[in-house]
Amino acid sequence: MSEARAGRSRLSSWLYALRTTNPPPGGPMDPVTLWIVVTRAAVLPMTLVSGLVAALLAVGAPGFDAGLLALAVAGIVLAHVANNLMNDLFDAQAGSDTATYPRALYAPHPVLSGLVSRRTLITAIVLVNAADLVILAVLAAARGLPVVAFAVAGFVLSVAYTAPPLRLKKRGLGEPDVLVVWGPLMVGGTYYAATGSITWPVLLASLPYGLLCTTVLMGKHVDKIPFDAPQGIRTLPVILGERRARAVTLGLMVAFYALVAGCVLVGAMPWPALVAVLALPRLAKVWPHFRRPPPQEPPAGFPVWPLWYAALAWVHVRQAGALLVFGLAVGAVLSPVAG
Repeated sequence: MSEARAGRSRLSSWLYALRTTNPPPGGPMDPVTLWIVVTRAAVLPMTLVSGLVAALLAVGAPGFDAGLLALAVAGIVLAHVANNLMNDLFDAQAGSDTATYPRALYAPHPVLSGLVSRRTLITAIVLVNAADLVILAVLAAARGLPVVAFAVAGFVLSVAYTAPPLRLKKRGLGEPDVLVVWGPLMVGGTYYAATGSITWPVLLASLPYGLLCTTVLMGKHVDKIPFDAPQGIRTLPVILGERRARAVTLGLMVAFYALVAGCVLVGAMPWPALVAVLALPRLAKVWPHFRRPPPQEPPAGFPVWPLWYAALAWVHVRQAGALLVFGLAVGAVLSPVAG
């Protein structure tokens, strides 16, 4: 195989893993593809969008520092990587992740599949958290203790999501955890790192995208009801029941648009953020699927089965989040003109 062809093959492998959380079927796995799969890098864009929301709200604010902003965005992305790795470690230790549980079915579990050893997984967790700690030290030196408060709160909630003794996921609190982390903590913390201040309008503006991220987790937990309920894992969808949980997830999707409009009305977001409504046709396509039970068999070529509602929610989040970022970017460009 020529060098150029080998390069194209590797790139194709990386893109496939980034799109599906799985390695390409039937092909060898290079180290980059391996770690894309192990870290579940396919879902990291959710965190990157939270960072971009904060960045676009912060541009032009008093005290704005682009270098500190870049560090903060890198920090929250690394925190998401650490969270994914820790969830896999703690769930496997607790016995909730098994070879027949969805986590090991929609994508290879790092340890259960043999991709990496438990020791390697722990080493990766330590290294990623150490890198985040260095970033935190730099940000704290520049912005003070509030940065530490944001980071520690995010770390505690991330660990408590699956780790004993709290195991928030098991108590119906995992979904609110995601709303708080991907909303006020990530957006608010990144904004504070970039500007050295935080305001209530910024925290309000953090909620719409936090809700979108919560819809993905709600969908995932609806998919896992048949697996979670027998184990006593009482996620919010287990508590609500499948039909009500699907209805609540749709309600959260609608609430995203209502919150964006509310943020524009009170001045927490610039008016171009309303371009997010262009994702409503995508919601209209997702809507009927959430109104009925999942199919008995996966559609042809569907890569993340038995996840169904999570994938549908992600399709909506991807477009709605991208449009929100675009609208905020237009607002950031127009604001000096408006001022």
